[in-house]
Amino acid sequence: MKSEDIISAENRVYTRPRLLNTTTMHYCPGCSHGVVHRLIAEIIEEMNLDNSAIAIAPVGCAVFAYKYIDIDWIEAAHGRAPALATAAKRLNPDRLVFTYQGDGDLAAIGTAETIHAANRGENIAIIFINNGIYGMTGGQMAPTTLEGMKTATTPYGRRVDLNGYPLNITDLMTRLDGTCFVTRQAVHTPAAVRKAKAAIRKAFKNSLEGKGTSVVEVLGTCSSGWKMTPAKANEWMVENMSAHYQLGDLKDTATTK
Repeated sequence: MKSEDIISAENRVYTRPRLLNTTTMHYCPGCSHGVVHRLIAEIIEEMNLDNSAIAIAPVGCAVFAYKYIDIDWIEAAHGRAPALATAAKRLNPDRLVFTYQGDGDLAAIGTAETIHAANRGENIAIIFINNGIYGMTGGQMAPTTLEGMKTATTPYGRRVDLNGYPLNITDLMTRLDGTCFVTRQAVHTPAAVRKAKAAIRKAFKNSLEGKGTSVVEVLGTCSSGWKMTPAKANEWMVENMSAHYQLGDLKDTATTK
């Protein structure tokens, strides 16, 4: 008998989402990607979109996302996910289409694709994981790296005079007429996870209803890149990342459309 069969239904609090595969994830211990993957799988299952969701994942920490969530995935070149999502949604207007991107992908090589897709108001949802670093390729400085933050390429901390200011691309997208919902969430506590789940669900609903582009930024941690334990990384994120990238809804015009 399986252990899950021993637990009575009335005592079971959580179960693995049906769409979340049993494949062991490649993410480091404490990484926020796994939590967000679970939320996406739960939401798609709860919305009965198993056979009508199309996800776009580019190069980066999310490059193997197709291994973990059992829906239709398209792999995009680095930074090009919003452009590919545009085509997928226009060809399949009744489908849920969303991208899953990191900050190195979305806010660096993919800046043009992201900005122009959002400015056109493409009916897609963009899930944006921001850990302020290039997590997969060696911990280099990203556009979102904070001032003074140490990385592999800024060992003494990011300098504004040399490296420029951190790019707050999510705030920038609130200024675009094509965006209907822009929010910044996190997944470091149970309460934060619940808020993030509600935000992603709303973004998916907006995509299905053709209300424009929705952007859900999730502040994440990178224990390996930050050289911290998972617990310390959560503390550092709250004290530093959320001070610069403040949590909450930044724009919501979807309810009035």
